[in-house]
Amino acid sequence: MGRFDDLPEVRRRGLEKMEQVYGFEMSDGDGDFFRYTADHLFGEVWQRLGITDRERRLFLIGMLVGQRANDVLGIQVPAALANEELTPELLRELVILACHYDGWPNGSRFSSVVEDAIGKDARRRAREQRDQP
Repeated sequence: MGRFDDLPEVRRRGLEKMEQVYGFEMSDGDGDFFRYTADHLFGEVWQRLGITDRERRLFLIGMLVGQRANDVLGIQVPAALANEELTPELLRELVILACHYDGWPNGSRFSSVVEDAIGKDARRRAREQRDQP
């Protein structure tokens, strides 16, 4: 039996998708904001057919760069690496594109987020490899 089996179907699907997208364990929450996030955004929108999670992630990262939302990029970029949706090389190419289309200062901020995430991901992978029998 799963952790969310006692919840309504749309909430269960939403929380499971949130865990998949963000790469960390979620818990149920209260209030309208959480309901719209879990039930609608992740229970319905992220479940739609037509584009892949990787394509959604690429589009979302592009929008977040343009909004200078480095706090949310600090969640999305590491999750994209952990889920192997995007590679360090691809992220670095996105930085170069962002610098030219959204300005060097913002591209530089995005680069800091990307390089921090790449470094942490590389250290995590090295630890996992060391810990394997």
